[in-house]
Parts: sequence; structure tokens; C-alpha cells
Amino acid sequence: MDRDFLIDLFSDFGPVTIRRMFSGFGISADGTNFALALRAGLYFRADETTIPLFEAEGSQPFSYQTRTKTVTVNSYWQLPARLFDDSEELSNWARAALAAAQRAALRKRPKARKAAKKVAKKAVVKKPAAKKKPATRRVGKAKRAQQSR
Repeated sequence: MDRDFLIDLFSDFGPVTIRRMFSGFGISADGTNFALALRAGLYFRADETTIPLFEAEGSQPFSYQTRTKTVTVNSYWQLPARLFDDSEELSNWARAALAAAQRAALRKRPKARKAAKKVAKKAVVKKPAAKKKPATRRVGKAKRAQQSR
């Protein structure tokens, strides 16, 4: 899939941003990434609300092979092939994928806030550094012996 094909595919959905990502493209709207266009196909963001729709269509979650295992990414599911010919229904699926991506982003935000509060708390608790004593000059044995003569 090339960039022009994707722009045409999402024309009924509305404006999208398409950026190079991995071996394909990341597709986002309103600053939220909701789809991946890779060599293996087009994948939409999914969650517990939308996964049943993908399962009903016989779609599979995104997966890739490493040297030792197959990794399955349950948050992105392959778009049913029939939707490539129905831009109106594809737009509905894209809206659902965008909503799933936005719900996922909302779930992540509180963790970031908690981490920021912890950092701020540590900064307040931090004690001021103790003042260093002025350095005293140490004289070696040979030097003292010479001075005492």
C-alpha cells in the first residue's frame, strides 16, 4: 500500500496524517494513531469494545515473527478485506478504531500523572546539600621533620 492509496481509502473518513513507520505507515487523526498499514495488510486499533466486530468478520490480530517466537499484538486487528470496496463502512470502522485509540490514550494518562507527582514529591523532600568544610593542608612526615629542624 502506498501513501496515495491510503489517502484515497480514508477520503470519506476525513483528513488523516500518514507517516512512515516500521515497514509501512502509521495513520492518525487528531494526533492519535489508530491504524497501521504494513506489508501484511491494514490494521485498525481495537479494544474490548471493538474486538468482537473483528472476530465476527474472521479477522486476526497483528502478529510478527522473531527468531524465537511469534508475537501477537492484540491492540491492532486486520481490517476485513470486504471494507476496501465500501468506503462508507470503512469510515465507520475507522471512527471506531479512532475511538478505541483515544480510550487507550486516556487509560495511559493517569500513570504519567502519578509518575510526575512522585518526581515532584521527591524534589520537595530533597534535603539541601551539607556545606563542605574548608580544606586543611596536610603536611607529610618528611615535610614536618624538615620544618622542625
